[in-house]
Amino acid sequence: MGDKSASGVRQCGPGVPPEQLDRGLSGPQESLYQTAMNTPRLGMLIFLGSETMLFGGFVAAFLVFRLGAPVWPPPLQPRLPVGVTGVNTGVLLLSGYTMWRALHAARAGNRAGAVKSLAQTGLLGATFLAVQGYEWARLLTFGLTASSGIYGGTFYTLIGAHAVHVLGALIWLALTLNGSSQSRYTARDQVRISLLGMYWLFVVGLWPILYLIVYLV
Repeated sequence: MGDKSASGVRQCGPGVPPEQLDRGLSGPQESLYQTAMNTPRLGMLIFLGSETMLFGGFVAAFLVFRLGAPVWPPPLQPRLPVGVTGVNTGVLLLSGYTMWRALHAARAGNRAGAVKSLAQTGLLGATFLAVQGYEWARLLTFGLTASSGIYGGTFYTLIGAHAVHVLGALIWLALTLNGSSQSRYTARDQVRISLLGMYWLFVVGLWPILYLIVYLV
């Protein structure tokens, strides 16, 4: 019995073979597996920390130009679509709720619920990105380009960087949905969705700050 227990611990440790990870785990084994998977979660936290520093630099640069300008927006420059973007902000925040539901369903082993919530999240995220793209196209026709001055340059750099992150999150989400063909989620699937959820919620939480600083202040 002692040898068998020791073997079970080794199977769930950091050196566990990939084929072992694809099997559904439960009870103490799943707990040990989740402990072993703290490394990718830590890696994601470090990555999100670097992303926070990146956007912090963008925001700081924007505020320097914004506070140093006698008039903002500059004369003859188009105004940003505050109302439409405000509604679009609500759409993205709602996607954060559906992602939370997906995470909850995945942890409970509810494949159907997780897939449904992930699909809803993807639809909301794609809607947000499509509306942003439409508004950008309108701003371009009104003369606001990245080369039209500090106003346009900082806007497209800061808001464009966020849009790229949303697009990356959507691609990751689509790949996750495409691979969800099993009858139930294994511990590995739960970790993958957990990492996706961390990234998605970061992107969602960042947007209201950008909306406040760029569109409202």
